[in-house]
Amino acid sequence: MKQLRAIGIGIIIWIIGVNIYTISFYIPILEDPEFQANILLSLGILPVVWLGAKLYYRKKITTKGYWLGLVFFLIATVLDILITVPFLIVPNGGSYYNFFTAAGFWLIGIEFIAMSTVYWYTKVFSKKSIVNYL
Repeated sequence: MKQLRAIGIGIIIWIIGVNIYTISFYIPILEDPEFQANILLSLGILPVVWLGAKLYYRKKITTKGYWLGLVFFLIATVLDILITVPFLIVPNGGSYYNFFTAAGFWLIGIEFIAMSTVYWYTKVFSKKSIVNYL
């Protein structure tokens, strides 16, 4: 695994995710803006992680998608600990406990791992297995 490549792409994914979450507060669709932000982030992170996996595997790396998704999620978690929670959540009355025990946080983590794994199986593994059979 190319650690620096995975970390860099993970940081980009986190930046885009935080922007999706923050911008969604300015688009009033639902009455509960936090619920709306979580829904938009859950939906918006799917193509972002897919794109991140595409960028990572562009260099013909064969790391399994599960591990890549786990790295992406761990990078996002560390950045949430250092930046998101103290600067966005706590000033608005939230806490570390509430943030990290929320079901939405863990759902997004599963999405990170699932999307990277699906990308690996559909784009990387299929090409690798075809080459091995030829």
